[in-house]
Amino acid sequence: MDGVTLTHIGGPTVLIELGGWRLLTDPTFDPAGGRYAFGFGTGSRKTSGPAIPAASLGGIDAVLLTHDHHGDNLDVAGRELLPAAGAVVTTSSGARRLGGRARGLAPWQTTRLEAPGRPTLEVTATPCRHGPPFSHPLVGDVVGFAVTWEGQEDGALWVSGDTVLYDGLREVADLLEVNTALLHLGGVQFPVTGPIRYSMTARDAVELCGLLQPRTAIPVHYEGWSHFKQGRADAERQIAGTGGEDRFTWLPMGVATLVPA
Repeated sequence: MDGVTLTHIGGPTVLIELGGWRLLTDPTFDPAGGRYAFGFGTGSRKTSGPAIPAASLGGIDAVLLTHDHHGDNLDVAGRELLPAAGAVVTTSSGARRLGGRARGLAPWQTTRLEAPGRPTLEVTATPCRHGPPFSHPLVGDVVGFAVTWEGQEDGALWVSGDTVLYDGLREVADLLEVNTALLHLGGVQFPVTGPIRYSMTARDAVELCGLLQPRTAIPVHYEGWSHFKQGRADAERQIAGTGGEDRFTWLPMGVATLVPA
């Protein structure tokens, strides 16, 4: 396999094409303007629509859903897409809510995706903490995903999921070899909780990549919603001059981009 093709559709939504597989992360396809409540007085407004509409996406073999209960990771149009996907892999609690063919994973559990004529994929859930310590009752279960496949030599494709930088991510760096990292950034904040952050900033990403040492780090989940407080321009300023900026790649929206496997 010469590489992985990635298409950033918007927010956390990325189409991953490898070895004949078409995987989709966190489907968000609603138009701009909608408002979404996340509970406990938190919420957001969608500020931009998808670079590719759901109707133009084509068939999806599996959805990697970091969590199902926040509209910036699974919105109305994204939810409508799930029944047509070959498989949905998500949190254990999310699988119970979604029912049907959804596969629920706790951190470090693995499931396999198999199809004739394609490499078998192993999808392993990785830990996330979507906020400060003791925030779980507010934010619920979230996971990231490490995808590996037969014949792979240079490390996993890893999706961080919505998370702050904490010991669970340092555990990922200890236990996984990562080639390509899709990093959920945005420095999420809400007026009701003040300066508390619910996702990584670019400065966090630089520190994490110092531990992971991926070949390529690709920021996602930094635009498209009002609760994302650090956009690309500010993130690039934080990354510049750190010594690790050469490993960061910003995908053009809606454009298929080949990344070395």
